[in-house]
Amino acid sequence: MTQTLTILGLESSCDDTAAAVVRQNGDNLPDILSSVVFGQNELHSAYGGVVPEIAARAHAEKLDVCVRDALTGSGLALADLDAIAVTAGPGLIGGVMSGVMCAKGIAAATGLPLVGVNHLAGHALTPRLTDAIAYPYLMLLVSGGHCQYLIARGPEDFTRLGGTIDDAPGEAFDKTARLLGLPQPGGPAVQAEAEIGNAKRFRFPRPMLDRPDCNLSFSGLKTALMRMRDQVAAEKGGLTRQDRADLCAGFQAAVVDVLVEKTRRAIRLYLEENPAIPTVAVAGGVAANTAIRAGLETACAEMGAVFTAPPLHLCTDNAAMIAYAGLERFRAGARDGMDLTARPRWPLDQTSPAMLGSGRKGAKA
Repeated sequence: MTQTLTILGLESSCDDTAAAVVRQNGDNLPDILSSVVFGQNELHSAYGGVVPEIAARAHAEKLDVCVRDALTGSGLALADLDAIAVTAGPGLIGGVMSGVMCAKGIAAATGLPLVGVNHLAGHALTPRLTDAIAYPYLMLLVSGGHCQYLIARGPEDFTRLGGTIDDAPGEAFDKTARLLGLPQPGGPAVQAEAEIGNAKRFRFPRPMLDRPDCNLSFSGLKTALMRMRDQVAAEKGGLTRQDRADLCAGFQAAVVDVLVEKTRRAIRLYLEENPAIPTVAVAGGVAANTAIRAGLETACAEMGAVFTAPPLHLCTDNAAMIAYAGLERFRAGARDGMDLTARPRWPLDQTSPAMLGSGRKGAKA
């Protein structure tokens, strides 16, 4: 039987400081013994987005508190752990460095092994943490800085089928919120407005649906919304609450339509290599959007695929996913030394060429 492993995970790649303890007993479903997340929304709200320098300082101030609270919540001490897992990239470099240095300090003081984790792998492996789905599976990773379709074959074995060539959906939601005077983070704010809006009033483009691949683009969609906003404001002398809600609903509907159709195409590509019925998993912060989840679930049902998505609190950045991804790497024999470096960019697929364009977290992985 596979041994029982208990891992402390640290996450600080963007604007959430997090620590968690995850334990897996043999091949049983892992247990999240504790999960602590300190958000930074109030620190960045006046700036319309995440300020890297402010984020890095906040991470440095909160990481030790997160670790303390995670250990207290799990009822364990450092001596009860098997390893320390930490996000080593990709992300805002100041925040990633804060986490890596904190993890190194704990490892040096305790002698515990250190395991660096790709933040994107944390999201991509979350369905195994929550639902124990087997490899291989089709993964839609859709977050603030990334959007890509992946075939996951192992904890470090990913093949990218396609991805965004410019803005990720999360960036597009954030920019849409700023254009309409909504608070950050933009995703929840736009979704809340869309729920009372008429998605058919404004017709926005569905970018790149004329191309047969799985690549995506959302920058033009955001520009189309800006022009429609300006047109309505010029005609009426400003925007009403209903105008704003209808713009949000139309924008969100366009994002859903694009992701649904590209998911259908990704399933077809998956089936070319894997004749078995695929499991399609979605994770990342944008996966918390209920309209997107519903659209993807319907598309999978129509294609005969099995759909799975983590609970909403595990879609956004958290350390439980990092602890579990580190657990899988650790079980496979991976260890990192004190030369572990923080990386602003770190593609999951090491063989495919980088996607064109650059977003909030750097060139598309």
